[in-house]
Amino acid sequence: MAVKTKNLLVNMSNLSKVFPNGTIAVKDVNLEITEGEFFCFVGPSGCGKSTIFKMITGLENYTDGEIEIFGKSANEARKQNEVAFVFQDHTLLPWLTVIDNVALPLQLRGVSKQERYKEAERVLELVGLPQSKEMLPRQLSGGMKMRVSIARALVTRPRLLLMDEPFGALDEITRQSLQKELLNIWQKDSSMTVLFITHNVFEAVYLSSKVVVMTPGPGKISANIDVPFSYPREDGFRTTPEFGDLIGEVSKVLDH
Repeated sequence: MAVKTKNLLVNMSNLSKVFPNGTIAVKDVNLEITEGEFFCFVGPSGCGKSTIFKMITGLENYTDGEIEIFGKSANEARKQNEVAFVFQDHTLLPWLTVIDNVALPLQLRGVSKQERYKEAERVLELVGLPQSKEMLPRQLSGGMKMRVSIARALVTRPRLLLMDEPFGALDEITRQSLQKELLNIWQKDSSMTVLFITHNVFEAVYLSSKVVVMTPGPGKISANIDVPFSYPREDGFRTTPEFGDLIGEVSKVLDH
């Protein structure tokens, strides 16, 4: 795999979020994320992981501190289609075919039908669903729906892809298959950075180049742990002693 460049993409400085009811969701978060990285965020429920992602995408305002995406505001980055978000649920429109669901972001941008279908077919090939483009969401399995959701996020060629527990509802076999596919997609685009939320420490270590461990609310970063293993990660990687050691290191931080 080509060496990834290290341009700074996301810069969070003393970032805090307090909701109107007084709940402190995130407090004094400092984090730099560089181009081409794969960051996984782990931590207990309610520690502010999803809130941080929403602030990165401009869907949630922050109370204090500062956040820059590619040197601009989160809202500017989102409006320029440089950031894409994959939610926990696939959020597909049930009355649209697979290819129309995938092409929808381009349609909303006013891209011609020919061009948006061309791009939709490109990303459906990436996620392994080229033969399913005329199917409706109700005809798809859970894993297939999530693949379509990922394809829809990729169709705008984002520089930053955020994923909020996208595989949490899937069975373990499907989950591991999609983890492998996601890494393959990421490695094909050396300019794309991925931020991924999970409660699964095994998933975090398998996928990421760095694991960000957060404390219970108010959410703070308690550790930013390097995962010093090269890509691609072979099937046997999950059974190596080094993988187990790093699982233990991340788990130890979570327990404190």
